Amino acid sequence: QVQLVESGGGLVESGGSLRLSCAARGRISGIWTMGWYRQAPGKERELVARIIVNGMTDYADSVKGRFTISRDGPGKNVIHLQMNSLKPEDTALYYCNINYLQRNFWGQGTQVTVSS
Repeated sequence: QVQLVESGGGLVESGGSLRLSCAARGRISGIWTMGWYRQAPGKERELVARIIVNGMTDYADSVKGRFTISRDGPGKNVIHLQMNSLKPEDTALYYCNINYLQRNFWGQGTQVTVSS
């Protein structure tokens, strides 16, 4: 079983920055993809950014140039999402995800609120 432990999030003014972190715990080895998704009230959950174990990254168009996803060193299944130039439309519940052995595991979510 895989568990995801999220940290970060909170309330910030428009233009500010926040950093989210997520640690995957459990027997994990080999190829995985970890990432962040978000869901705003009344909207569907959407991909924000993801990173493959080899370091390749993928971003939603709406966050390109503002958000950066990164991972800790080999053997450490920890990712970070640095969010800069935040906008009110970035307000959502952010979920950490890992896709491992063709299974998806989710964190409980952390709230990000950007005030205008």
